[in-house]
Amino acid sequence: MIGGGPAGLTAAIYLARFHLSITVIDAGESRASLIPLTRNHAGFPEGISGPDLLTRMREQASLYRTALRNGHVESLEQHEDGFIARTAEFTIGARAVLLATGVVNRRPPMIDDETHIQALASGRLRYCPICDGFEVTDRSIAVIGTGQRGCTEALFLRGYTADITLVAPGLKHELSARELASVRDAGIKLAEDYRGVLLRDDKILLDLPSGPHAFDSIYPALGSEVRSELAGQVGAHRSEDGCLTVDAHQRTNVPGLYAAGDVVLGLDQISHAMGEGGVAATTIRNDLAAQTPLLR
Repeated sequence: MIGGGPAGLTAAIYLARFHLSITVIDAGESRASLIPLTRNHAGFPEGISGPDLLTRMREQASLYRTALRNGHVESLEQHEDGFIARTAEFTIGARAVLLATGVVNRRPPMIDDETHIQALASGRLRYCPICDGFEVTDRSIAVIGTGQRGCTEALFLRGYTADITLVAPGLKHELSARELASVRDAGIKLAEDYRGVLLRDDKILLDLPSGPHAFDSIYPALGSEVRSELAGQVGAHRSEDGCLTVDAHQRTNVPGLYAAGDVVLGLDQISHAMGEGGVAATTIRNDLAAQTPLLR
């Protein structure tokens, strides 16, 4: 198991309870660890932070003797008995590998690390309107983006609030005539050429040519970097954006290699990642049993 986020840890729990020997190699960079509080994850009516959720899942996996190892897998090789994963500190062989390596959000330009951390923790910077759009109901929102991605996210958030400004991440917007008409018809304001991000009181400010403009939250609509390099090393198929393509049972085109969670093309949600982790784990168990009966 490469990746210890919701998908990887769900799969580890399943596989360990199938009485299989499981090792999770985790670099500690799950996007879930950045969530200050999620209120749309079923079963936690008061909400739960990403770090708390991951801690609970690691504890649950450990109950069934899952080996949890810290490390960044630098290379993945396929051989006749399965795979070899290498980190700078250790090497592990496995009959099957699940990639649950996720993605990295593209940060808005001109925001320093300290401001980014503070804004994210306070909810003034948000990356997932599906997760927390409810929390910005009737608030003042800026969406940093342009083109189809920026237009789509601004229109999605328009279902929560009428006070939305779509801010170009560069000097000018790149909107088609149809996109421009859509945002204007929805009453979404347009701004360009922001020059920095500031925090003041409970607001987040974008430094625009007309001066600092305050918002309750901003959403970057800039896409993400998919962590699928390891899959590429063994010839797994990827989309143009780098997402892994899998069948209905989370199998890649490489025998013995599976993928689940945000690294797979689909809905980037904790619950969805967990579901894919459960499907992948069951598929792995059944595929291994077809090769060698799992008897006790």
